[in-house]
Amino acid sequence: MANVALARVYQQSFESHPYTTLALTNGALNALGDVVAQFTQKVVEQRPEEPRKQWRYDIPRTLRFFAFGFGMGPVIGRWNFFLERHFPLRSLGSNTGKVSVRALARRVGADQLFMAPIGLGLFIGSMGAMEGRSVEHIKQRYQDLYKPALIANWQVWPLAQLVNFRFMPLPYRVPFQSTCGVFWTLYLSLLNAKEAEIQDRNEKTEQRTVK
Repeated sequence: MANVALARVYQQSFESHPYTTLALTNGALNALGDVVAQFTQKVVEQRPEEPRKQWRYDIPRTLRFFAFGFGMGPVIGRWNFFLERHFPLRSLGSNTGKVSVRALARRVGADQLFMAPIGLGLFIGSMGAMEGRSVEHIKQRYQDLYKPALIANWQVWPLAQLVNFRFMPLPYRVPFQSTCGVFWTLYLSLLNAKEAEIQDRNEKTEQRTVK
């Protein structure tokens, strides 16, 4: 019953303020992914044989993920409108109502060949900028993260987007994608945090060498 009420509220909000609704929904789910990532990181990195480290939850890190998701929500929403218009799943004039498998494959292919690389590039660049990294550090992050993350994306997202485009109504595609993306954000958050840790360590080493 609560789920039905929540869906009704979401639908009404989407109809009156579609892009604001998508921004807040995507931002919140992105932040949730980082929350899960931080607690996962705490468990994974704390080894029983080592002395217990003092751990603090990184609030700015979660806010950065919220900001990125907030900004990307409307972008993904506009992209879904574009796909709906230019990559229809049913033949024009068809009365059967059946979804064309070829058309569905074209839509998933367009999404993965265009939006996936762009979104990943925006993620790496914006995270580096929000963390206050230098241009050199951001370039290094692209070199280290972009290719493995894009390959991982292509191993996971085509199937998720196939389900999304085939079964989800247009207003619910971004929330569905964001819900699946909680686990993807978990991966990206851990990857980004590990790279940031390496860069910080290298920077401290360089500073000691200069001194």
